[in-house]
Amino acid sequence: QVQLVESGGGLVQPGGSLRLSCVASGFTFRYYAWSWYRQAPGKERELVAAITTAGGITNYADSVKGRFTISRDNAKNTLYLQMNSLKPEDTAVYYCNARGRPDTWGQGTQVTVSS
Repeated sequence: QVQLVESGGGLVQPGGSLRLSCVASGFTFRYYAWSWYRQAPGKERELVAAITTAGGITNYADSVKGRFTISRDNAKNTLYLQMNSLKPEDTAVYYCNARGRPDTWGQGTQVTVSS
């Protein structure tokens, strides 16, 4: 059974930081490029960051560039998203996804940025 478990979200004040984790099981993590997405209430799901299979190349949405860092640990089947200088507009449910597996999603983790 394929399973993705996102964690690390929470409530933070503007300017704060969080580190999200995504643990994958049921398929070979290291064979895939991975992405983080987010979805705010009533909005379309948005691609936030992506990383290649070995972690050598990363890409970010303009809205988060310079503030967020995507990384991976293939030995632990884990994807990370370090989020710094958080803004209220970053509030959303965050999901991880493997490139080529568009129907495979976890429960997401809620990030709320509010004073």
